[in-house]
Amino acid sequence: MNIIDIIAKKRDSKELETEEINYFIAEYTKNRIEDYQAAALIMAIYINGMTYRETKDLTMAMANSGDILDLSELGTNVVDKHSTGGVGDKVTIILAPLIASLDIPVAKMSGRGLGFTGGTADKIESIPGYNTEISEKEFINNVKNIGISLITQTLNLAPADKKIYALRDTIACTESIPLIASSIMSKKIASGANKIVLDVTCGFGAFMKNINDARELSKTMIEIGKLANRETVCVITNMNEPLGFAVGNSLEIIEAIEFLKGNMPEDLKQVVLELGAYMVKLAGKGENINENKEKLLGNIENGKAYNKFIELVQNQGGDIEYVRDINKFKKAEIIREVKSTNEGFVQEINAEEIGKLSCELGAGRKTKNDKIDLQVGIVLNKKIGDFVSKGEKLATIYANDIEKALETETKLLAIYKIGKDEIKEKTILDIIE
Repeated sequence: MNIIDIIAKKRDSKELETEEINYFIAEYTKNRIEDYQAAALIMAIYINGMTYRETKDLTMAMANSGDILDLSELGTNVVDKHSTGGVGDKVTIILAPLIASLDIPVAKMSGRGLGFTGGTADKIESIPGYNTEISEKEFINNVKNIGISLITQTLNLAPADKKIYALRDTIACTESIPLIASSIMSKKIASGANKIVLDVTCGFGAFMKNINDARELSKTMIEIGKLANRETVCVITNMNEPLGFAVGNSLEIIEAIEFLKGNMPEDLKQVVLELGAYMVKLAGKGENINENKEKLLGNIENGKAYNKFIELVQNQGGDIEYVRDINKFKKAEIIREVKSTNEGFVQEINAEEIGKLSCELGAGRKTKNDKIDLQVGIVLNKKIGDFVSKGEKLATIYANDIEKALETETKLLAIYKIGKDEIKEKTILDIIE
């Protein structure tokens, strides 16, 4: 078996055997296949696609290229949640303690931000002292002791995916459903869960720009899940505008804390409850989705979710006084209001452009080694469908550089599209089971 024959086979639109896919992943991970050869195969896959079986084999080969976390001691059903990425997405920070407050174990590994999409690990590190980098043993012990742990992906999970992902980015092969699906699912399978709920974002600020592509990606990941014996549900959510109001690390943590206290932006509430209800169902704790939503709301109203968040933060070294008093979070030096120059209904707020502006302020990374500014970002005061008068506040900029603040103000005014007609946007676009 050799890589040249495998490249030629996929170039000619033929189906690869399981052994051929395993060979490619094993040899490429060990650096025994050159990048240019891997690039040729990835391009052939991009052009000619893959069957569900091929995609499953690619997923499992990448999952098995490194460590597989064993979470069996946490129970029969271990449920994981993953988002395909977005702007203002602080769902995990809210949902993890909320689910754990229902006595469902939450062992969550989250990534860091890169580009216009933020990372959960960066956001929760806005709380001074919170340690996201702990050992596998401590991670599992935390879940056994208090029902929850939230860390960053420090373990050697799916190293083949890391190599292929970086390669795809350099050869314009990112937008391939088999490659996206195998990338996401390989990491989820390696993370040890046997039940998976996926938030598949769709719109300006998402990888999938239209609903048909989001549905196809969802169906592919569900088929992979079936073939890999992982029950999977996909919730397709709207990412045309940022989720909630806050975009930026400490700003999003503050919004998450306020949510757990009962101050819930409507779109964020819908996403948290929909994903959470399916997590409860897959955990075997309730078949009825609406009843599950009521359980979740109940634990926000009675304070159990908020208290579980305090327990999580304290257990991982974070200063819980910041959770108890959000005014302790250090503010950016420059807080600047952006006021509307027009009157009418907000019709569009391009989430990707907002994410890029937040990144330019310093809230995100352009390269993996960039240092982020935890204080900066944007808080939206008006969202799609809201009426705005001339001179009324559209958004608030938090910056530590006056030139960047002024530049952001000009660009924000251009991003907000205001017109005569009221626009209504759905938050939950589809559920694929």
